[in-house]
Amino acid sequence: MSTAVARILGDLRSRGGLQGKDVANIVDVSPATVSRWSKGTGSPALKTQTIIADLRYVVDRLSDFYTPDETRLWLHSRHPLLNGERAIDLINSNRTEEVLAVIERLDAGTYV
Repeated sequence: MSTAVARILGDLRSRGGLQGKDVANIVDVSPATVSRWSKGTGSPALKTQTIIADLRYVVDRLSDFYTPDETRLWLHSRHPLLNGERAIDLINSNRTEEVLAVIERLDAGTYV
């Protein structure tokens, strides 16, 4: 039986090009743990579920502009509009709003 977290992880793979090891690095767990979540045999703590949900929202927004491979690279790259920080680090630090503000600029066509 597929859990909500397993479905989100599948969506992150298909729409964001993120592999289990990417998610593991973002939420600071082992790739084996992410694999268990993907199979529905485990569940992350609530804080981790929140990070994963934020990540999915960001990936959903980025998928309007980029392919899955480009989305993955965008998340892992340092950005001048994020003061040289990486989106994945900000999402893990509960600073998703800063990432979304940059994406809104993409949507408005002010930053490509």
